[in-house]
Amino acid sequence: MSVTIERVSKRFGRVLALDDVSFEVPRGSLTALLGPSGSGKSTLLRAIAGLEAVDEGRIVLEGREVTHLPAGGRDAGFVFQHYALFPHLSVAGNIAFPLQVRKKHSKRAIAARVAELLGLIRLEGYETRRPHELSGGQRQRVALARALAAEPSILLLDEPFGALDAHVRKELRRELQGLHERTAVTTILVTHDAGEAMELADRVLVLREGVVQQYGPPRTLYAHPANPFVLGFLGEVNLIRSHAANAYVRPSDLRIESRHFGDAVPARVRRVVELGARTELGLTLDDGQQLTAHLDERRAASLALSPGALVYLEPTRSYAFDWTI
Repeated sequence: MSVTIERVSKRFGRVLALDDVSFEVPRGSLTALLGPSGSGKSTLLRAIAGLEAVDEGRIVLEGREVTHLPAGGRDAGFVFQHYALFPHLSVAGNIAFPLQVRKKHSKRAIAARVAELLGLIRLEGYETRRPHELSGGQRQRVALARALAAEPSILLLDEPFGALDAHVRKELRRELQGLHERTAVTTILVTHDAGEAMELADRVLVLREGVVQQYGPPRTLYAHPANPFVLGFLGEVNLIRSHAANAYVRPSDLRIESRHFGDAVPARVRRVVELGARTELGLTLDDGQQLTAHLDERRAASLALSPGALVYLEPTRSYAFDWTI
């Protein structure tokens, strides 16, 4: 199912949660709605699901306008951050529930579908367990299976991994990627984690205070950010100020040498933080500006820097303004 959002706006009292939002989600893609808290991403997802009415604009699913259609008529599966499983039902009962309420399937067909989905989420043998007997990651897998049970045309995920620790989040990202590859269902994911959006999505929509900042493939947004907000939200960034011009430079885009080269400028190493495969340098320019640089493990080892060392730096790439100090 393709999704078309045309000039959608939504107000909560005096707060404009969505401001003239337009974009298209191709059929079978995985699109991330990315932004900080209060950016409108969850409101937008709920509007697509039919859980939130919009004040202006149109929502079109596969060529059919559904703007004023209730949630039950949109053929969408929805997964919330906090699982929302039925505590009194078993794993199999939770997954089967959407099929049972439709009363269109035989018991044998439902059992077969439950078994298929348990295999898909790698929880075979857990049929009789209750939600309280599962880990957070397992409960979220069950929530995904339940959302997929009735074979929806669109899967809507609202911060589905937000309540989980970093290790489980990473594991479930891989699970979601695999599920999407196998089911090919059009998926829209809400997240505030730029790394998650960049890793999972075919396309990313960046929102700020209800306004679309940029929409496109992750690689395009990273390489060609539309504005400083997108640049900064997709990764750490240095703002280098001068009387002539300002430059936005990513820490990984600073070339660091122990000897002067080209148009490089001097800086003092303020701190050295070893982060496994990456080393983070805190640097101070002659005018007092403080920058951060990232070096890979091999480059950091070759420089063997310590606090107080004099280095020379120059950006390999900068944004918005010419490089001048």
